[in-house]
Amino acid sequence: MKLQLLEIKGTVSIADALKRSIQYLKSHQYPNGEFCCYFAPDDRMQEWCVPDSTVFPTAIINTCLLSVSDNIEVETIFKRSIPFFQYQMMRGGAVNYFTKWHPLFPLSPPDIDDTIFVYNFLRSQNVSSPDPIPLILSNRNKNGLFYTWFTLRSRLNRDRNYWLITLREFKSPIKSLMFWMKNDCRRNDIDAVVNSNVLANLDKERQKVVITYLIEIINNGKENKCDSWYQNPFTLYYSLSCNIAKGVSGLKPVTETIIKRILGKQKKDGSIGDSALDTSFGITSLLNLGYYGKPVSNAVSFLLQAQKENGEWPRHIFFYSGPKKAVGWGSEELTTAFCIEALSKYQQVLRSQP
Repeated sequence: MKLQLLEIKGTVSIADALKRSIQYLKSHQYPNGEFCCYFAPDDRMQEWCVPDSTVFPTAIINTCLLSVSDNIEVETIFKRSIPFFQYQMMRGGAVNYFTKWHPLFPLSPPDIDDTIFVYNFLRSQNVSSPDPIPLILSNRNKNGLFYTWFTLRSRLNRDRNYWLITLREFKSPIKSLMFWMKNDCRRNDIDAVVNSNVLANLDKERQKVVITYLIEIINNGKENKCDSWYQNPFTLYYSLSCNIAKGVSGLKPVTETIIKRILGKQKKDGSIGDSALDTSFGITSLLNLGYYGKPVSNAVSFLLQAQKENGEWPRHIFFYSGPKKAVGWGSEELTTAFCIEALSKYQQVLRSQP
């Protein structure tokens, strides 16, 4: 496709927007390396908002910042986050959603999403850590799809680390049972975005089953019903596009479909979907998929205008507590990290143009 990206005029420069947003994240990182995250009942997180101590948002923020890893401020953020992640690791490299000092940590099982994002980030920084891939591979159903949770099930598992981390349920059996009854998660949850997030870490043979599963979801238009936690189609588009950008060629047949669906959600003001968060997903996904049409420039222009005075973008729910959407988690820091990734990728494409 012919490049149609335009240098944005009449507003703040991309370089300045990135500088202010990175500084915002640096100044809002906790001394222990963690980033703030809230849970709330409404998508825009305005009704009420409660801070929560979790690992996943910090892992996501650091992953997004890999797109600007040569920035000295980002290097400082990474240095703070690395020991935070190292301390959160369990046997076999497994990672829990909740921090070790959170009241729910003893009851909530570790999960694939936290595990793979923390592992990939540490590996990008050449930090030695346990390889969780054997543990992850042991956590599949009979069809080869990945369970979201590392938890006890009535099926044979030969991985020693799997048993060491799941048998801790017997420390508080009644409370563990109540955890599954009270919350909107199930032991055998299989979720599309979770499977997509681990895809690039698999060999081509093991990728096939997951790719077939994901392509079927796109072809059947089931993006809204394929994942209990990421109940936003833009999140799936984003994850699939990241895989394609990393060389997972088996997903390429759905490239044009994803592009059309993202563009179909763009509004007159350039925004995509319902928020700056959706717009950032849309920009990054389109660029990852090789689409460089003018709608991307329009979306970038919207992001630049939507940036707040201190360098952040508004908080918005990124993932939910389950299918019932009782609450969801998000923060200004999370939205800002995704916007940084989108703007930096756009800037990189601009610079690569002849």
